[in-house]
Amino acid sequence: MQNKVLILDFGSQFTQLIARRVRELNIYCEIHPFNNVKVDVNDYQAVILSGSPHSVRSEQAPKPDLSQIKGKKPLLGICYGAQYLTHFFGGKVGASNSREYGRANLSFVDNNNELFKGIHENSQVWMSHSDTIIEMPKNYKIIASTEDVVNAAYKIDGEQTYAIQFHPEVYHSTDGKQLLENFLVGIAGVKQEWTPNSFVDTTVADLKAKLGNDKVVLGLSGGVDSTVAAVLLDKAIGKNLYCIFVNNGLLRKNEFESVLDQYKHMGLNVKGVDATDRFLNNLAGLSDPELKRKAIGNEFINVFDDEAHLIEDVKWLAQGTIYPDVIESVSVTGGPSATIKSHHNVGGLPDFMKLKIVEPLRMIFKDEVRRVGKSMGIDAELLGRHPFPGPGLAIRILGDITAEKVRILQEVDFIFIEGLKRWNLYDKVWQAGVMLLPVNSVGVMGDERTYEKVVALRAVESTDGMTADWVDLPYKFLQEISNKIINGVKGVNRVVYDISSKPPATIEWE
Repeated sequence: MQNKVLILDFGSQFTQLIARRVRELNIYCEIHPFNNVKVDVNDYQAVILSGSPHSVRSEQAPKPDLSQIKGKKPLLGICYGAQYLTHFFGGKVGASNSREYGRANLSFVDNNNELFKGIHENSQVWMSHSDTIIEMPKNYKIIASTEDVVNAAYKIDGEQTYAIQFHPEVYHSTDGKQLLENFLVGIAGVKQEWTPNSFVDTTVADLKAKLGNDKVVLGLSGGVDSTVAAVLLDKAIGKNLYCIFVNNGLLRKNEFESVLDQYKHMGLNVKGVDATDRFLNNLAGLSDPELKRKAIGNEFINVFDDEAHLIEDVKWLAQGTIYPDVIESVSVTGGPSATIKSHHNVGGLPDFMKLKIVEPLRMIFKDEVRRVGKSMGIDAELLGRHPFPGPGLAIRILGDITAEKVRILQEVDFIFIEGLKRWNLYDKVWQAGVMLLPVNSVGVMGDERTYEKVVALRAVESTDGMTADWVDLPYKFLQEISNKIINGVKGVNRVVYDISSKPPATIEWE
């Protein structure tokens, strides 16, 4: 039995948050769809059942096979998981009198139960369901209630099976992390040993075993993800790693030169390839965001194919794919969840390329990537760089791409980012950038009427990019930046600030 946790996903929007909270406890966990578990459950020390958009009363209700889990391993059912363990094991679930969403407070807590150790009445929890548990099987014991939900939590007698109607993984459940720790550490006995150092040791060992003496080509962007991936691979295969940094013509101002300079002293084998004309030619006339992403992704593949042919016997393409990339591109459940956007670095390669993919960071979040990088001694300034989209400025130029639009956006973006640094705001922002809008605005400069572009500034706070909130930047800062942009960048006469959160908006505009 390994020291890790299995999360069975029923399609909940909160499943990834469960994983994040578990990992914050220094416990490794994996998410697997309930209907396609391709792992041996005996390799996991505890199991968590997620919520679901489905009702246990519907014909489409997810029905997992728990024969190797329930009563045999510590099990925690959350929301749908709690209702499933009731409805299909002798209890009754029905429609609640009112939809139960949002904040609630525990009105009763069984403090003698280990699940609620250190958690008391009036603790705030987060509800998100329209069904409720009406009747529980005889061997189920209530261990927590709210004013409106009597069966808010229970334990099954004779088993290490627990269930809660609320969501401990969301921020608004104030003692949610404590509850998960009580279950995983106190009840299941999982050791809190999953640290950045342990991840590095395990990943390097796995890469050595997987790659052997094979040669690997890596697309290095200068960002946190590809840098950490490169250092991990360098530890595993050394001189067999070939890093390529491609200038797609859509980078920030002076970024191609500064990124190459940044890696000079890191001991990595890096080659710079200027493919600006190739990318801009392929983007000519394209306005649809998905078509632009795909054009950029396809050209990256073509560039790498050309460069890979210059390396004798290269067999692998390494990518800095991280967990949110995977989640947003393809449903974790493999089900019908909508794709928000495609990612140029997620998915397979065309047959002609003949390279296999290796993704050392595929299962970890952005904040975890930074902690791993810090543990390997990567420079703090590099690790502190804001995320930058793989397709670059192409998805910050709404509409078609031209060299002149790229020039305008590069100039505006440079003023904004340098301003954040000068005002000591850069490290207080998770990601910042500028969008060039496909509209012209009437303005007046001197005695002349202008009809020029509008740009939107965007700065957000986030932990991993899954959710984000806009940053309340000082008015004086925004005033200064707006003046610098309008006075210093030919072609722009209006600046606006985006105050949308994710959700419902996304961080990028395309």
